[in-house]
Amino acid sequence: MQLFLDTTDTAVLKDLVATGLVDGVTTNPTLIAKSGRPMAEVIAEICDLVEGPVSAEAVAVDAEGMLAEGRKLAGIAPNVVVKVPLTRAGLIATAEFAREGIQTNVTLCFSAAQALLAAKAGATYVSPFIGRLDDQTNGSGIELIQTIRTVYDNYGFDTEILAASIRTAAHVTESALAGADCATLPPAVFESLFKHPLTETGLQQFLSDWAKTGQSIL
Repeated sequence: MQLFLDTTDTAVLKDLVATGLVDGVTTNPTLIAKSGRPMAEVIAEICDLVEGPVSAEAVAVDAEGMLAEGRKLAGIAPNVVVKVPLTRAGLIATAEFAREGIQTNVTLCFSAAQALLAAKAGATYVSPFIGRLDDQTNGSGIELIQTIRTVYDNYGFDTEILAASIRTAAHVTESALAGADCATLPPAVFESLFKHPLTETGLQQFLSDWAKTGQSIL
């Protein structure tokens, strides 16, 4: 499963890209607003840091507006993926982007029926919001990914399932088990994937035992 970072903090991104484990980046208007910087500047800098897909979101609510904004965003760098909402207008724009060879991430997906429409429109990615859905339905976000996976496999759709609204490391594992192609994580959740208390205690024990030998590898 590919791991994307959901951030516009380029300092954090640069640090985590150095792990070699970051496959792409997602952004949204809220993150752009928090950055306090011009959107095009932020997206261009992120695209310089990451070779993989970088989602940049159109903010228009009509199809023509999304198309105009999306074409401009796609012109920033070859790895920009235009993000549009899963609305009727968003899917009209998605279908046109597909004809033009522009990659898309259809976001704010909360049902398998919506995901089916996104795939039929030619979306590159669909983003089910599992954490936000769990908040409303007491834990059906992962079930949604499982259902979308079944639907997509039934018909051989190429659209990739991008698990979004990830809250915990458990969400990442569960998304992988459910068949998500990728997941986008806040940096703090990405960092948590490295950690387990038994790893820490085991390492300390090994180091203590090694120190007692008085040896040096170098």
